[in-house]
Amino acid sequence: MHALADRIIILWGWRRFGVACLAGAVSALAFAPFDLFPVLWLTVPVFVWLIDGTAGGEGASRWRSLLSAAIVGFGFGFGFFLAGLWWVGVAFLTDAGPFLWFLPVAVIALPAGLALFWAFGATLARIFWVEGWPRALVFAVAMAIAEWLRGHLFTGFPWNAFGYALTPTPLMMQSAALIGIWGMTLDAFFIFAAPALLAAHEANERRRARRIAGIAIALLVVHLAFGELRLANGPDPLVPDVHLRLVQPAIPQDERWAEDRSDDIMNRYVALSRSGPGGMKGITHLVWPESAFPFLLTERPGALAAIADLLSSGTTLITGAARADRTAGPPTPVFNSVYVIGDQGEILAAYDKVHLVPFGEYLPFRSFLGALGLRQLIALPQGFSPGQRLRTLAIPHAPPFGPLICYEIIFPGAAVEPGNRPGWLVNVTNDAWYGNTPGPYQHFLEARVRAVEEGLPLVRAANSGVSAIIDPHGRVVASLALGMSGVLDGGLPASLPATPYGRFGDAIFLLLLMVNGGLIIIAKIYRTR
Repeated sequence: MHALADRIIILWGWRRFGVACLAGAVSALAFAPFDLFPVLWLTVPVFVWLIDGTAGGEGASRWRSLLSAAIVGFGFGFGFFLAGLWWVGVAFLTDAGPFLWFLPVAVIALPAGLALFWAFGATLARIFWVEGWPRALVFAVAMAIAEWLRGHLFTGFPWNAFGYALTPTPLMMQSAALIGIWGMTLDAFFIFAAPALLAAHEANERRRARRIAGIAIALLVVHLAFGELRLANGPDPLVPDVHLRLVQPAIPQDERWAEDRSDDIMNRYVALSRSGPGGMKGITHLVWPESAFPFLLTERPGALAAIADLLSSGTTLITGAARADRTAGPPTPVFNSVYVIGDQGEILAAYDKVHLVPFGEYLPFRSFLGALGLRQLIALPQGFSPGQRLRTLAIPHAPPFGPLICYEIIFPGAAVEPGNRPGWLVNVTNDAWYGNTPGPYQHFLEARVRAVEEGLPLVRAANSGVSAIIDPHGRVVASLALGMSGVLDGGLPASLPATPYGRFGDAIFLLLLMVNGGLIIIAKIYRTR
C-alpha cells in the first residue's frame, strides 16, 4: 500500500487530474442501482492521497497548493457526477428536435457545476490539513460541508448525496432516523477514507492508523447493529380499514402531453383502476401518478364525471394534475399539483409543488436564457409556477398525508409541513423521462430514506415505476417494477413517533460537525507539542 500511495501522491498535471476523474467515476458504482459500496474503500483513499500530493509551503506556494487541491476535488467530483448522472441527458431525447443540441451541454455542464462543490470541499480540507491520522477527520468534515451546501445552495440538488452509499438496504439505512442523510454523509466520508491512513511510513503512525481504521469499522458496525435493533420487531402494523390501490400506467413520455390522446389516456387510467381483483370493490384510496392528464382537470367536467363514475362510495382519489389559477395573471400561472377528489367527483383539497425542477419545469434566468433559444422541457410557455409552501392534506377515512411531487422527495428535512406532521407521505412522480437508466432507481432509494428519516410510511405512484408501498423503516411492502403497467393493492403501514431527525433536522448534523471540529483542533494541538 505504501508504494501505491507514494505513486499517487507524486502525480502531477493531467495525470493527477485523470486519476481523480477515474476514481470519482468508479465511485459511482457505490450508488443505486449497483450498490457496490465497498468500492469506496479503494477510491476514497485515492482522493485523500491526491490531496496529500498538493502540499505547499507559504506565500505563492500555499496558493498553488490550494489551487491543486481544488483541481483534485473538481476532477474527482466531475468523474463521480458524470458517471452517476449521465442519464439526465436521456430526458432531452424525448423531444429530440428542439432539445437534442443541448444534450451534450447538459450531460457535461451539470456534473461540472456540481463538481465545483467538491472542489470547494477539497480546498477547505487542504486549508486545515493535518499530517497523519487527523486528516481523515479533516477530509470527512470538509467534504460533508461541501455536500450539505450542494443540497441547499441555488435551490439545492442533493441527488446521490454521499451518505446514500451507506443506505443500500433497510438494515443500513436506519441510522438516517437519528442523524439524517447529512450525518450519514459525514460518517461515509470518514469510514471510506480511513484505509488511506494505513499507507503511513513510520511505525508509530501505522499503529495510530490501525486504531483509526478500527474506529471506522466499529462505526460501521454500530450503524448495522442499530439497524438490526430497529428492525427486530418485524413488519410494521397497518392502519385499520385503509385499502390502497396504486395505478402505474407506463404511458410513454412523448404521449403524456399529447392533447389528441386525452381521451385515450383518461380511459387507460379508468380501465387500469378497475382491473384489480374485484374491480374497485373495497378500495378506499386510489392513487394516480404525477401530471396524470394532458389537460387541466378542473376545466374538463367530463373527466371529473368519469372519475365520479369510477369511484365507489367512500373511495377517494389522490392524483397528480396541472392546475391553472385563472384569478391571477396574465400570464395565468400553472401549477404542478396534487388533487384529493371525493367519490362524487368533487375536489376536496389541493397542493401545488413547491420545489420545481430547473430547466425541466421552469427556466432559470428566463430573460437571458430565453433569448438564447432555451426553454424548459415541459411544454408550457412560461413553465410551471411554484407553490407557496408544503402542506398536510386532510383526507376521508385515513390519516392526513403529506404530498410530495417528483423530486421534492429527495430533499432531507423538507418532506413535511413544519408544525403539522402527517400520518403518511404520498409521492406522485413521473420517471418516464429517464427510461430504464439508473435515475429511477436512485430516485426510489432516496424516497425510501425520506421515509426512514421522518418515521412515516410512503406511498409512491409513478407513471413508469417504481411504484411502491414503503413502511416507515424503508422496507418495500409491495412494488411494481420499472416499466411495468398495472395496479398495486395493499394496506397502509402505520407511522412511527417523530424520529430525532424529524424533530431536530439539520441541527443534528451541525452538532456532529462541531464535535468533529473539536476533535480536529485537539489533534492539531497535540501534534504540535
